[in-house]
Amino acid sequence: MLHITQRKMNPFKPTAGGEPPLLIGRERVVRDFDKGLDNGVGAPGRIMLITGARGTGKTVMLTVLGDKARAHKWDVIEETASDGLCERLVSELCSKDSLIDKLTFAPSITIAGASVSLGEAELSPKRMPETLRKAMSARLDALEKRDAGLMISIDETQAASRADLIAIATAIQHQIREKRNVSIVFAGLPQMISDLFDDEVITFLRRARTNVLANVPIDEVKESFAQTFEDSGMSLDTSLVEKAAVATAGYPYMIQLVGYYIWDAADARESTVISKEDVDEGIREARVDLDNAVCVPELHGLSKNDKAYLEAMAVSDGPSGTSEVAKRMGRSAKYAATYRKRLLDAYVIRQTDRGEVDFAVPFLREYLRGHMQKG
Repeated sequence: MLHITQRKMNPFKPTAGGEPPLLIGRERVVRDFDKGLDNGVGAPGRIMLITGARGTGKTVMLTVLGDKARAHKWDVIEETASDGLCERLVSELCSKDSLIDKLTFAPSITIAGASVSLGEAELSPKRMPETLRKAMSARLDALEKRDAGLMISIDETQAASRADLIAIATAIQHQIREKRNVSIVFAGLPQMISDLFDDEVITFLRRARTNVLANVPIDEVKESFAQTFEDSGMSLDTSLVEKAAVATAGYPYMIQLVGYYIWDAADARESTVISKEDVDEGIREARVDLDNAVCVPELHGLSKNDKAYLEAMAVSDGPSGTSEVAKRMGRSAKYAATYRKRLLDAYVIRQTDRGEVDFAVPFLREYLRGHMQKG
């Protein structure tokens, strides 16, 4: 038996944004971005929209693409959308001493230990597009001296204000017209796509490369599990690989949870051979974590009637007809439609066909069924 201290650490990373040992089912996205950097200004891979349900690996993709940009010797700025997004971008763009004197604004504030002129007028929503553009141009001027570029990634884009998105779009579009080495990647829930595309002020984003992150095919999950466990010094029977893979439903976050807890169960026994009991325990632990990390937060803040709509959907094994959902709720179709729209807007559910909806987050159906039975 190989002693535990000789084995590698648990290779699975079930944390927000944690980069997994193998990035399965996402290779094309990475390749498109990498080619975009190689192919120069105007390449489609330099402007990307990455979307998908919660837990499908959007933040992981931003991390991976950021690493790719750094490998090209580019500067990378990584932000998450919230109040003050553009102000933070300006601060980060001005963070290097070599860029400070390029920004000639009014009163100064301290950024990274240096005094930078960023007057209140320039940080106002009205002036922000110009302010951000100047800061971006100054950073790119410095980067061009070493033949480098700038990548900006924005996570949780659906939470960004329209004013911030307009300022960012305006600044990026200006740099593209100037043929500068700049790339921007937005990540967010699917509602982000329709919001961005419907805004006439941000039309240039319609030309962005859009990538929808779906669940990973089970065959690819099996291959990934087999290789990852083997590389980490563990052996796993083929039938158990199958069982573990199927339990994930191809949901990227669940893939990491199941792998982590199976590996951990065998590790606790100081064994390099994963048993059926390890797999069963790993799947159970993964479901508990998934419920607490995904399902519970997903339901938090929803109204009683929102939840009633979801519980009516949970009766079905697949997509539910909206008229049937209303009937199960004991309500009119018009009444139920109000909560259908709320849940669609929050991307708790998704439309699968005309008059049909399904859960946007895997395992939420099973979670609701379990709690409906207890209730």
